[in-house]
Amino acid sequence: MRIDFHVHILPPEFIKNIDKNIERDAHFKLLHSTPKAKFATAEDVLEEMKKANIDKAVVFGFSCLDMGLAREFNDYIIDVVKRYEDKFIGFAVVPLNHKDTEKELIRCVEKGLKGVGEIIPEAVRVDISRQEEVGKFASICRELNLPILMHVNELVGHYYPGKGRMGPEHAYLFALNNPNNVIIYAHWGGGLLFYELMPEVRDTLKNVYYDTAASLYLYSPQIYEVTEKIGIENKILFGSDFPLISPLRYYREWDKINLAQELKIKIEGENAYKLLFKG
Repeated sequence: MRIDFHVHILPPEFIKNIDKNIERDAHFKLLHSTPKAKFATAEDVLEEMKKANIDKAVVFGFSCLDMGLAREFNDYIIDVVKRYEDKFIGFAVVPLNHKDTEKELIRCVEKGLKGVGEIIPEAVRVDISRQEEVGKFASICRELNLPILMHVNELVGHYYPGKGRMGPEHAYLFALNNPNNVIIYAHWGGGLLFYELMPEVRDTLKNVYYDTAASLYLYSPQIYEVTEKIGIENKILFGSDFPLISPLRYYREWDKINLAQELKIKIEGENAYKLLFKG
């Protein structure tokens, strides 16, 4: 089974009125204020999944500070998961410290959503290393048995719109402070995975996974093989970050390095299946 763990979708009407809607959230505007910005509906994703032979996709809106906007995104995810239950697994987005955060997450769980994310710390204005800012949110997710998909950045290298300040150290402390939460760190955890070579770090990160979203823009393709050398090949989840990048581009990259079939099977779906359906 092939599972894409990182896909953003938006309601058709939201996209139709994007010039107005882009002003509703500062971070959303930062990410999408260029002519090259891409947006996708559920049907766009289904078409791409067919091209790439993907069986299921984890879909969500965009992390935002406004609860009204988050509900709008979540309502669409709830709707498409209901309409395409054999294809989509839905995650919810929420501002972490709103008075209605718990209420909204309970609503989303009751409507069939299975996780939280992608949470972008800069978008919701939190420091994930500070438990006083994120502890209550983590506790709610733990009680509701919701995995958390969290955006993390590498803190070196080139700049791009949306590159934030929450890096490997912040991600490590979030996991250290919340050891019983299942956490998926997007974008290879900003490089946190390399620290799993340290035994005490690996122990702390026992419930942490990493997705490959935007890997083509960040790392050379050898990173996939490195995960096997580190010994964390069971913790890597394929995430395309569609519509930013097509899944087909990842397949071409894997072909370039002749990625071992056993490792490819784990990354492209086996690990995600165990997490989502057997965890």
